[in-house]
Amino acid sequence: MPQVKLLPGAINEIMVAVADKCPLTQSDRYGLMAAILDESLSEEDRRSVDRLLRSVVRGRVELA
Repeated sequence: MPQVKLLPGAINEIMVAVADKCPLTQSDRYGLMAAILDESLSEEDRRSVDRLLRSVVRGRVELA
């Protein structure tokens, strides 16, 4: 199985794009998947991912 790797700074870039009302792209979603699978993700980044996913579920963030 191929290993999924999160790019450095990816979570911050996704959060900035969402704050600018940009929809989540497919590559953003892959980045989020990599973040969820990354056991070494910082607690701050993990909380950011959780907030972002809750926003998607609640319909506050659009998907491209």
